[in-house]
Amino acid sequence: MASTYRPIAPLTQPWNLYPEPVTALAFDPVSDTLWTGLHSGNVLAYYTPRGVRGVTYPVGGGLGVKKVIAEDQYVRAVGVTGDGMGSWNKGGVNKWYFRPSATVMTFSNTSSTSQVIAISTTTSELLLLNALTGDPVRQVPAPSMISHLEFSHTCILSGSMDGCIRTHDPRTGMQRHEGGAESTVKAHSGNIQGLQVSGNFVYTAGWGQRQGRPFPDPLVKIYDLRTLRALPPIPFSDGPAYINVHPKRPSSIVITSNQGLINIVDISNPNKANEFYQLDAPSFITCAAVSPTGSYMAFGDGDGVIHLMSAGEHDGEIPFNGFEGQPVEWADTPEPLPDIVWTDSTPLNSIGLPYYNSMLLSAWSPQFMTTKAHFPPPAKIPPQVLSTMKMSDNVAYAPLPKELKGRRNVVVVAPRKDQARFRSGKMRRQEVRSEPETPTFETLPEEVPRTYRKVEIEYSKFGVEDFDFGFFNKTEYSGLETHILNSYTNSMVQLMHYTLPIRRLAKSHITTNCPREHCLLCELGFVNRMLEDARGINCQASNFCKTLGMLAQAQNAIELIDYGRDAPDTNYAHTIQSFHRFLIDHISSEGNAFPHNPSLVPSAFAGSASSPAAAPITQLLGIDGKNIITCMNCKAVREKENMTHMVDMIYPRKLYPEDSTTQHDFVSILRNSLIRQMTHKATCQTCKQFATFETKRSIPTRDLPAILAVNAFVNNEESFKFWLDNRRHRFLSPMMEVHGQIEGVDDPEGVMYELRAMVVQVVPKTGSSHLVAIVKVPDAPSTPDRSPWFVFNDFMVRNVSEAEALSFPGKWKVPAVVYLERVDLRDKLDFSALPDQLDETILCTDTNISLRVTVNRDKSLIKHECLRYDELPKPGTLVAIDAEFVSMQQEEVEYRSDGTKKVLRPARLSLARVSVLRGNDGPKQGVPFIDDHIHTSETIVDYLTEFSGIKFGDLDPALSRYTLTPLKLVYKKLRLLVDRGCIFIGHGLTKDFRIINIFVPPEQVIDTVDLYFIKERQRRLSLKFLAWFVLQENIQTETHDSIEDARTALRLYKAYHRFEEEGTFDQKLEELYREGKKHVRRVAVILAARTLD
Repeated sequence: MASTYRPIAPLTQPWNLYPEPVTALAFDPVSDTLWTGLHSGNVLAYYTPRGVRGVTYPVGGGLGVKKVIAEDQYVRAVGVTGDGMGSWNKGGVNKWYFRPSATVMTFSNTSSTSQVIAISTTTSELLLLNALTGDPVRQVPAPSMISHLEFSHTCILSGSMDGCIRTHDPRTGMQRHEGGAESTVKAHSGNIQGLQVSGNFVYTAGWGQRQGRPFPDPLVKIYDLRTLRALPPIPFSDGPAYINVHPKRPSSIVITSNQGLINIVDISNPNKANEFYQLDAPSFITCAAVSPTGSYMAFGDGDGVIHLMSAGEHDGEIPFNGFEGQPVEWADTPEPLPDIVWTDSTPLNSIGLPYYNSMLLSAWSPQFMTTKAHFPPPAKIPPQVLSTMKMSDNVAYAPLPKELKGRRNVVVVAPRKDQARFRSGKMRRQEVRSEPETPTFETLPEEVPRTYRKVEIEYSKFGVEDFDFGFFNKTEYSGLETHILNSYTNSMVQLMHYTLPIRRLAKSHITTNCPREHCLLCELGFVNRMLEDARGINCQASNFCKTLGMLAQAQNAIELIDYGRDAPDTNYAHTIQSFHRFLIDHISSEGNAFPHNPSLVPSAFAGSASSPAAAPITQLLGIDGKNIITCMNCKAVREKENMTHMVDMIYPRKLYPEDSTTQHDFVSILRNSLIRQMTHKATCQTCKQFATFETKRSIPTRDLPAILAVNAFVNNEESFKFWLDNRRHRFLSPMMEVHGQIEGVDDPEGVMYELRAMVVQVVPKTGSSHLVAIVKVPDAPSTPDRSPWFVFNDFMVRNVSEAEALSFPGKWKVPAVVYLERVDLRDKLDFSALPDQLDETILCTDTNISLRVTVNRDKSLIKHECLRYDELPKPGTLVAIDAEFVSMQQEEVEYRSDGTKKVLRPARLSLARVSVLRGNDGPKQGVPFIDDHIHTSETIVDYLTEFSGIKFGDLDPALSRYTLTPLKLVYKKLRLLVDRGCIFIGHGLTKDFRIINIFVPPEQVIDTVDLYFIKERQRRLSLKFLAWFVLQENIQTETHDSIEDARTALRLYKAYHRFEEEGTFDQKLEELYREGKKHVRRVAVILAARTLD
C-alpha cells in the first residue's frame, strides 16, 4: 500500500501557558491560511505551514467555536454558546452578525447558484440568510433539531438529531416531495455526527444504540442524492468521527476517528487498497480539514496542537491553498508614539500605558490566574461511600448508595434565578439563547419529573399579559391559567373537553335558551369552544370557576370553594372527586329537557315513544342496574332499581399481612366495584328475623355506559399499592375488556373500553400538591417520535409516551379520576337531534332585564339600535367594540423590606359594559347595536368609575337606567359575532377579550394599538393621544365611555387606510412618536415641579 501523505511539523500555541483545545478547522481557498477555532470562542489564523500567528477575533459566547467556513472574501463562524453567527473579512473586521431568537446550531456553505446560506437553531427551524448582508430571507419549521447543513448542486441537505437526512428546496427551505423520490431517510438511530456531499453521493457518520446506550456507529453510510437510496456502507471499526471529501479525488473520502486513525477510501473502486494513517497524538482528535488542493490534511486535538500531514516532498514549500494567491491581511500597524517634551505643565494623561516598561497587575491575562475553570479541585467522596469502601490491590471500591443513583457524572450548576419568563424582559433571551436544554433523566421514583411540577404565573409591571405562556406550551392544544380562584378544576375541565361526547353536549347546550343565570353546563360549553378555537394559545376558565363558586356557596358545598389559601396538606384528590360528583349531578339536571331529550345511544334508557329518553348525560354516563338483596336466613330475594353516574373503586382487603396485591388488576377491581357486593344487618320482612343481608348489583354487559366515569378513591397506603408499578406488570392498560353480571352469573359477553383520560394528584416532598390531567387526545397523530398522550399541567402542556402516561412509579403520582370510552358505541352515538346553532334573534331584540323598565330606564341614555334581520352580520363584517370593567377582588401584593413589591394575585375584574358598533360604510356606520350593562350578583369591590364610567346602581336591576343584560346572554351575543366571522376593531382588545373570557381568532381582530406602533420604539400609544393627534379630538375628558372609545378606534382604522392610500402613513407614525416624546418630557417636568413644591 503506497502512502501519499506523511506527517510534518505540527502547529502549537507557544504563547499560551495552557494551550486551548482546537474545536474547528478550515483551509482558506485563496490564501496561504489555516483558520482555527479555539475553545475560548476565538478564531485564530495560522499563516503558512510553519504556523505564523495571524489575526484573531471572538465569535461570541464564552465556549468553543463550533464551526468555521472560509470562502474567497469572508470567514464565517458560530460559537457553541454564542447568540448568533457572523461574517468577517480576512483581516478580522466584522461584516454582519445575525442574532436569531434561539441559539444557532450550525450553518451551511454558500449556495453555488445564489448568495444564500442556511442556518438552523435549537427551536427546530431552518433559516435562509443573504450571505452578503446577513438578513433573513426565509424561515421554515423543521421536524427535528438540525445539527449539520450542506448545500449540494440541487438542494439543501440536513442532518438532524433524530438521525434522519432530509432534502430541502434551496429557494424556500421547505422539505422536498418530488416525483416519488424520498425526501427523508433514517441514516442512524442517534444523532448525525458527520455529513458531506460530493456530486450525487452523500456520506454520513453518526451514533447508534448498543444495549440501550449510545455507541458510535461503525459504518459510514452512503446514499444516492437523487433518490436517497442506500448504497453499500464503508466499515470503520474504530468509530468514524469526521468525514472530509478529498478535493482532487471526488470519489474518495477521508474518515477520521477520535483516536487519530485516518482512512482514505475510494468508494468507486472498493477493491483498491485503502490508505491508513495513525496520528501520534497524545490527546483525542477534535476536528479535521483537508486543504483545497488536497496537499494538506489538518487535525486538531484537545491539547491545542494541530497535526499536519502533507503530500509534498519538502516541509512547508507548498502553500496551504496550493498556489500563490491573495496576500495575507495582517493587522494594522499602530501609529508611532508622539514625541512628548516633558515640562512641569505636561498633563499626565498624555503619557499613556505604552510608556510603562514593567507589566501592570491589571494587565495580567486570565491564563496567569489560578481559577476553578483551569484547576478544578477533585470532588469530595461522599461519607456514605467512604464508610463502606474496601481495598483490593491498591484499588478502593464501594457499592453505590441508593440515594446517589442517577447523580453520577452530573455537572453542578448554579441555581437558576427565581424569575419568570416575560415577553418584555431579557430573561428569556439570556437563558434560552445560551444553550439548548439538556434532557435530564430522573431515575429515582420518588422524584417528581419536571413535566409534572407545579407551575406558577409571575407578574411584571405589565400584568399577566406579559407572562410568556408560549414557553411552557409548544403544542397545538391549549392549557388553562391558574391565577383565578377555583382553578384547581382545570384538570377536570381538560378531561371533559377531550371526552368528545361530553364536549358535544356542552357545545350544544350553549345554543339553547338556558334560563339559569349560573349554569355549569353553559360555562363548560363556552370553555370548550374557547379551547377548540385557541389551538395552543393559553386560555382561562374564569367564568366557569366563578359559576362553580356561586353554586357551591349556594348549596353549602364549602369543601369545593377555593379561598386562595394553598395549604401544604390539602388533599386535592379528594377535592376533585367531590367536585366530579358535584359537576356530573349539575350538568345532568341542567341538560335535562324532559320529556324532549333526544336519544343519543341505542340502550335501554335511550327512550321510546312511550318512555321519554333520560337526560343526555345520563344516557352517556348512567349505569342502569338492579340491586339484588338476599336474606341469608330465609333466602328471600327482592330487587331495587339503581342508577348512578360514576363508579367508586373498592379495593380488596388483605386478610393477612403477607397477602400479595399483584394478582388484582384494574379490570377485576373495576368489575367488583361495579357489582359492589356488600352485606348489612336488618330485620327481614319475610322471616321477621334480624338477619344478615347480601347486596349485589346486576348489570348486563349491554347496559354498560358509553363513558365509564371512575373515582379512584385512593385514600390509604394499602389501596395505593395496587396502582404502583412493579417489575411484572403495570396496573393500567390502554385497552381493557369489561364483563357485566346478571343475577349473580357472569355475563359471557364482554365489551372493550379505551382509557381516555385521568386526573392525578402530584404530591411533592415539599410544598403543596396540585392536579394534572393526562389525556389521550382523540384523533391525535401517533408517530414514533410523538404519542397521542399529553400532560395538561395547567398552562404547561407536554407530550409524553404511553408508558409514562399509564405509569405510577412512585408516591408522588396519586390517581383521582379515570374516564373510559366504550369502543363499540363510539360510532353509534347519534348527536343529530342536538341543536348546534345559536339563536340569531338575540342581536335583533332588546334584552333588558331591569325590574322597572318604564320607571328607571332613561330613554336619553339608550344610544343603541338593535340590528334588523337584513343587517345580521356576514363573514368579514366590520364591528367596533369596547368594554368597561369593575373590580370584584383587589390585587394581592407582597411588599418587601427593600421597598419592592411582588404581585401574588392580580385584581379580578368583571365585565360591566360592552358596546359594539356597526363598522361597514353606510348611513349607520358608527351606530351601536349592542350597548349592554352587565348584571352581576357578586359583590363589587370597586366600580373604577374614573376608568369605566360605571357608578353605583348602574348594574342593579332595581336602580339601573341603562339596558341591563345577564353576562351569559352578552357572552352569547359576542360568541355569535365571532362565529359569523365578524372583524373586531378596537384599542387594546387583547386585555378586553381576556377578561371577557372569549377567544377571538387573530385574523378577526384589528387592534389600533398595533396599527399605530413602531416595534423599535417599544412604547405603545394611548387611544386618547391618538385621537388628539390623528383625529384632532379630545376624548375621555372626564371619564371613559365605551361607545366613544369604540367609535374613536373605528375612525382611527379608517384614517389608517386613508394614510396608506396616500402613502403618508410611515411619515405620520414618525410624527406621532416625536410629538409623544415631547409630551412625555413635558409631563415629567410638571411632575418634578409639583414634587419640589
